[in-house]
Amino acid sequence: MPLSRVEIVTPSAERLINRLCKHWAHKLEVEQSDQQATITFATGTCLMLAEPDKLVVALETLEEEHLDELEGVVERHLVRMAGDEELAIVWEN
Repeated sequence: MPLSRVEIVTPSAERLINRLCKHWAHKLEVEQSDQQATITFATGTCLMLAEPDKLVVALETLEEEHLDELEGVVERHLVRMAGDEELAIVWEN
């Protein structure tokens, strides 16, 4: 299974997870606990983990071509939810 992950330096990891989960819960399956969440998309899964001073995001898809698409969707939403905070997002796969 194709995998991609990123570690984003941010003091707002928990806030970002909460905002994204609320946003996506209207149309996707979302499981959330205190410091982590799993979001199930049609093309794959996104796992987010809040750690001190960073947000770890891991993506898993069934097919390679869906990985770039899912990276783009998650990245655009992270940037939108971060507001004025600039996030450095560099995917590793």
